[in-house]
Parts: sequence; C-alpha cells; structure tokens
Amino acid sequence: MVMFLFLIVALAVVVAAVTLAVVGGGENGPLPEAAPERLLDSLPPDRPVHRADVDDLRFPLAARGYRMAEVDDALGRLGAELAERDARIADLETELAGARAAAARVCTDKPAPREEGEQS
Repeated sequence: MVMFLFLIVALAVVVAAVTLAVVGGGENGPLPEAAPERLLDSLPPDRPVHRADVDDLRFPLAARGYRMAEVDDALGRLGAELAERDARIADLETELAGARAAAARVCTDKPAPREEGEQS
C-alpha cells in the first residue's frame, strides 16, 4: 500500500512539473506561439536571377515536405524570368540577322576598289 501511495505522489509531482513548464507558471505567462518558418525571398526583385541565386534558394520544411505555395511562387518567378530572357534573346537574334543582312547589302552595292594601274 505504501508503494502505491508513493507512485501516486510521484505521478502528481511529475504532472505538476510538466504543467508548470508548459504554462510557464508565474509572471512569465504561457509560452509564446512560434511563428511558422517562412521563405525569405532570396530571389532579387531588382535584377535578373543568376545561377548563384538559385543555388542559394532554400525552402523551409513543413509537416509533409515543403510549403507548396512557396515553391510554386519561386518556380513561377523563375519561369517568368526564363520566358523574358528567351524573348529578349529572340529579339536580339532577329536584330543581329537584320544587321548582317544590311551589312551584306552594303558590301554588294559598293563598287570594287580599283587598283592603281587601271584606268576607266
């Protein structure tokens, strides 16, 4: 019987200690809520994304992996920048082709240089 009373008292002490630890007991109050871990957007908004920016990108872990919305946002941003770069590359290639065609026309329209001994 003494052992049973000892176990009951020990259980009460453990429950009281855990309750005080969780509630905070006294002037400090309960434990503050932990803010959920969020992605710090390391993709620069004021310049194009570089390879190092993508290498440094880390997503916070959630209960079942990563937060899908944050991953979707980052991938959407990268996709938009890649599409913008592809369009810019296509524009520059078109301009280059036009400049080469214009240079070729100038070369064919220009009379051939005469050598010093020739007369017309």
